Amino acid sequence: MSFIEDILSDIPLPRVVKIRQKFDRPVIADVESLLSSKLGASGFLTKIKPGMRIAITAGSRGVTNLPLALRTLVREIKKAGGQPFIFPAMGSHGGATAEGQRAMVEGMGITEEYTEAPIISSMETIRIGTASNGLPVFVDKNAWAADGVIIVNRIKPHVGFRGRYESGCVKMIAIGLGKQKSAENCHRRGIGKLEENFVAVATEVLKFPKIFFSVALMENPYHETYRVEVIEREKLLEIEPALQAEAKTMTPKFHFNPLDVLILDEIGKNISGSGFDNNIVGRFHTPFATPFIKSGSDTQRITRIIALDLSKETKGNGNGIGILDFTTKRAFDKFDFEQTYPNCLTSTVPVSVKIPMVLNNDKLAIKSAIKTCNIDDFRDVRLVRVKNTLCMDLIEISENLLEEAKGNPLVEILGEPEEITFDQDDNLFTAESNVSPKL
Repeated sequence: MSFIEDILSDIPLPRVVKIRQKFDRPVIADVESLLSSKLGASGFLTKIKPGMRIAITAGSRGVTNLPLALRTLVREIKKAGGQPFIFPAMGSHGGATAEGQRAMVEGMGITEEYTEAPIISSMETIRIGTASNGLPVFVDKNAWAADGVIIVNRIKPHVGFRGRYESGCVKMIAIGLGKQKSAENCHRRGIGKLEENFVAVATEVLKFPKIFFSVALMENPYHETYRVEVIEREKLLEIEPALQAEAKTMTPKFHFNPLDVLILDEIGKNISGSGFDNNIVGRFHTPFATPFIKSGSDTQRITRIIALDLSKETKGNGNGIGILDFTTKRAFDKFDFEQTYPNCLTSTVPVSVKIPMVLNNDKLAIKSAIKTCNIDDFRDVRLVRVKNTLCMDLIEISENLLEEAKGNPLVEILGEPEEITFDQDDNLFTAESNVSPKL
């Protein structure tokens, strides 16, 4: 037995109970039909003349129905006589390489076969102007060589700052369309300047009629599409702030506060820019992101957070792991410097990629978090386990939270308390499957 195992040997593990958290659930039954209808009603596709090449953005996040939305756009453009193609629009993600970015979009189901359009991935850009604050404005070379560009993105709160424009179509124009070069320029002055830079760069790009329109997707707390908007170029800057404010009301939360320990089965760039949604867990990597989610009578408080693994889709990008307290050797061994560091060097936020305490297995990581959470009796640990911050409905809670759960109409108890079970290597699930056995 190692000293680490010895010092943790007497730390008790709580029994856990599976529950379902409930949230408001507006949802679109048929995203394809609705988007097709809105495209037709907008009249924007009448700009497309036979033979025109149309570029469509594809970001790096795991956005629900993004592949479907892109395929719908492709089909409607073809009906109008256009020749659409898709290009990765994700700043420095995918290791800031054309191959890495193509692999990211394909890993999210955005393939040439499914979308029925070619994917053209390149890191080449051209400069098209200068923003009002002096930033050079770059755009993807292949996209700008097309006859038109369509911007597609999800509207959601940013994990690093607060503003009227956070993550959305304006950001996609400023950073996604401009590739690593524009992402670096926007971040160079610090996260506190991001909103100003997003707006300045996007304003310059939106002067060009080559930007045909934007498609904004919005998700409910269950990671389902509940709103789709087709927005004309001239009105994007006017419309997006209201959508951003609405998105904040749809962000899920834990119905338990405070917590001593949070177990995240996985983190990854497909889940959030920092690997997990900082807004949900209430822990940030910059001073410019203020909490807006209330849990109980206060903002969410969690003493110790563990990441057990990196998602398969993140391709070794461990961005965000440095914000947490503990991880496992399984996750650490997947941490790819070439995939992770370009994003950090571009964003200028090195804290996100620092290495937390690394334990040999899940059991030791969980025990370490309990031991260091500064409570008088380890048996009283308030613990929650979740697959990732995109899956906030089905979670596990420690047995001592059961009475709170019973008194909360937004919680459904799904079973009886059970011991936390590990495999022969003291892990909750295998590295090969990366599948949670209960969640």
